[in-house]
Amino acid sequence: MTERRGRVPRAAWLRHARQARGWTQAEAAAHLGVSQSYLSLLERGARGISPSRFQVMRRVYDVPATELPLVDVPALAPARLAAALARLGYPPLAHLRGRTRLNPATVILGALRRHDLEARLTEALPWVALRCVDLDWTWLLERAKVHDVQNRLAYVLALANELAGQGGHADASRRLRRLIQTLERSRLAKEDTLCCGAMTGAERKWLRARRSRLARHWNLLTDLRTDRLPYAP
Repeated sequence: MTERRGRVPRAAWLRHARQARGWTQAEAAAHLGVSQSYLSLLERGARGISPSRFQVMRRVYDVPATELPLVDVPALAPARLAAALARLGYPPLAHLRGRTRLNPATVILGALRRHDLEARLTEALPWVALRCVDLDWTWLLERAKVHDVQNRLAYVLALANELAGQGGHADASRRLRRLIQTLERSRLAKEDTLCCGAMTGAERKWLRARRSRLARHWNLLTDLRTDRLPYAP
């Protein structure tokens, strides 16, 4: 398992977190145990955040999920994945109570790396991609290609893009389309499933004949479509 921290922060997040508390830079710096000049550098994105400093910020600020550490997990256990989705605000799992709070990029990667995954969890992934469209896509695309799950990721993004179009989220749709185009260059020819590796030969044959054009393009055996998502508009 690898973890990446210390990314150069997006100034907007740090500035908005301070402003949400009504603090001046001097007041926020006192709470964080840094100088005002150093906090000013952080808010401008001119300095990165060390792991120890980030832990202080987690205690002082309500850190956005997209700013949490990026962790390349082998695969997320279903219970932990469900809890993480609930913490991200995924409506169908809102009844769950858990302490698991993960970066949405970690959630998506940890789900896509599973050999098998419950349909109720797989169908949440397009929602995460659209809801957290400002996550660190450079990291996620890179790790997806390392683990050969770029076709799975591209399909999730394609469904998220359809949702964005249906919901009138033009900016998110443009960003998702660019990401899909990037993944197109590394599209795998090998047939795969969308985290349903244990399906029978008969199931594979049935899906191979009846899958959508989009699933066929990404060489995936899946019947997941936007009109079957519980949160589709």
